[in-house]
Amino acid sequence: MARVRLSVGERRKDLLLAAIEQIEARGIAAVRIADVAAALGVSNALVLYHFSTKEKLVAEAFTFAAEDDLARLRKLLGRRTSALRRLRAAVRWYAPTGQAKGWRLWIEGWAAALREPVLREVTQDLDRQWKAAITEVIAEGVAAGEFRCPDPASAALRLTALLDGLAVQMTAYPGAVSQARTQEWVDEALARELGLEREALTAATR
Repeated sequence: MARVRLSVGERRKDLLLAAIEQIEARGIAAVRIADVAAALGVSNALVLYHFSTKEKLVAEAFTFAAEDDLARLRKLLGRRTSALRRLRAAVRWYAPTGQAKGWRLWIEGWAAALREPVLREVTQDLDRQWKAAITEVIAEGVAAGEFRCPDPASAALRLTALLDGLAVQMTAYPGAVSQARTQEWVDEALARELGLEREALTAATR
């Protein structure tokens, strides 16, 4: 059977997706160019042709994952519905009980970012953009009279800090916190930040 020839963009995308999978499975320190190549059945030379070093491959893999997450976040927040509905949908998606990014990948990224300036820039940029998007929707809801929040930026920071912390607990210590309890805490925190009762939050977003 003739082999399908991929475009440069398609090949790079395949390599980045394979790198993400290998980082989640092995960790940044242990993953090798050979692991990414073997996952796709290609040569080490092909991987190095596109990325030249493991460090560049890892950095671009995280950038790719960050851009994908941000695109999904913008899609959720861009829906034509109330700020409250958009906000709760985004928080539920991002939470470790939802369908957001593979948390193993980002925990690896946070740890490596302590030593790798390029990764630190990628993870910080994602963090800034996430907080800015949440802040904007909270401010929209306040302006529309949907809820009260005197400091949307601080509320966004507290919410993301809670979600990130729960994700670390659930990923590093399976069973430490149940998904049901996690979702309960997330809803309670969101309601508290918006000056609502949890029941009102649930009823308004059904």
